[in-house]
Amino acid sequence: MNGAIPTRLIEKKRRGEELHRGELESFFLGFLRNEIPDYQMAAFLMAVHFQGLSRTELESLLDLMIHSGDVLDLGEIPFPKVDKHSTGGVGDKTSLVLAPLAAELGLCVPMMSGRGLGHTAGTVDKLEAIPGFRTQLTLEEFRSVLERVGVAMIGQTSEIAPLDRRLYALRDATSTVPSVPLISASIMSKKLAEGLDGLVLDVKTGGGAFLPGEEESLDLARTMVDLGEQRGVRTTALVTDMGAPLGHAVGNGLETAEALRCLAGDGPADLAHLSAALVGEMLFLGDLAPTPEDGFERAREALASGRGIDRMAKLVELQGGDPSHVEEPSRIPRAQEIAPAESGSSGYVGGISPTALGYGVVELGGGRKRMGDPVDLSVGFSLGVRLGDRVEVGDPLGEVHARDPAGLRKGLDVLRQAVVVVPEPPTTSSSLIRHRLVG
Repeated sequence: MNGAIPTRLIEKKRRGEELHRGELESFFLGFLRNEIPDYQMAAFLMAVHFQGLSRTELESLLDLMIHSGDVLDLGEIPFPKVDKHSTGGVGDKTSLVLAPLAAELGLCVPMMSGRGLGHTAGTVDKLEAIPGFRTQLTLEEFRSVLERVGVAMIGQTSEIAPLDRRLYALRDATSTVPSVPLISASIMSKKLAEGLDGLVLDVKTGGGAFLPGEEESLDLARTMVDLGEQRGVRTTALVTDMGAPLGHAVGNGLETAEALRCLAGDGPADLAHLSAALVGEMLFLGDLAPTPEDGFERAREALASGRGIDRMAKLVELQGGDPSHVEEPSRIPRAQEIAPAESGSSGYVGGISPTALGYGVVELGGGRKRMGDPVDLSVGFSLGVRLGDRVEVGDPLGEVHARDPAGLRKGLDVLRQAVVVVPEPPTTSSSLIRHRLVG
């Protein structure tokens, strides 16, 4: 590729001008072939972050990303193929709950997920907290697990949307994650290459979301629903609250253990409710429930009875993990240093900052500051309070899980600052699900 062309395209997008399909194809496929260096793609992504993409540009980019690799054909599997994807939230471990639960209720769930981005942990990292669990499978192995257990949970393969795989890590390292077109193209390229019949999107809004503003979240949800429907995949989006962490656990291994307890019928109420709501939508899109509400009731009852736990154990076994960790989540490796953070004042919990806790996990070594950074899957926070709780001086706010004494001290400071204690009971919203958008 001519060395002058990338610079001109970056300049053009920086000015907010529209690029035609040929220009986008030349630039992005050149990047995939290593003809465009990371620093030039990073500059282009930053230009998109500020200038956006037109609808025509977005659809062209989405097509390039989908067809940069293979598109799965799962037609031989005689069950509705429905998946779910979240835009990323602190403490959001619903995938580990809902994927085996949805399969238990009759769906085929071909789930391809990512690693942590920014201040949020990723499903792939959480799964790898189970010793031996393989998230990198070939497409042949992926199909085999789907056929045998009805669900497979893997990281992005080199065969599926390899262009997105390259861009994913670069976006994280260059702070260009919170962009509606880039998020839309990334998520939908993977999902539309999975051979799905239906897709449920969990779009986060509020302080801990990548797009905290509600209008931005609605824009993202509408964009992805439209992209899915236009390509023949029934798509629904729930816009859900991320003003506080979901559940009690924040950090890969801690979240995995909490999700497994929830799958066995013993999870936090908010995590159980959202997981059941998402499964209800999945059952509706797969024509296994007449309404999302009926699907929710079926999922809620199955979750309360622990019906999905055996299927999760089978999934873990087939993907190389130790299923005993499913039956006994306490066996998931824990951090070396664990200590409670105590409240310095009396009052009511008026806020719990998900962003502070998310970045706190990164500081403890549980997230990535640079591409390729190793991740300590054992570190994080276990909250002991919820919004509106009464606390006294010295009461525990939660626990810090760190790998060394220095990390423990840092984590204690993070947790104390993240939990805001106020004199009067706060006015809290009980609405976890803010909006529902359909095609």
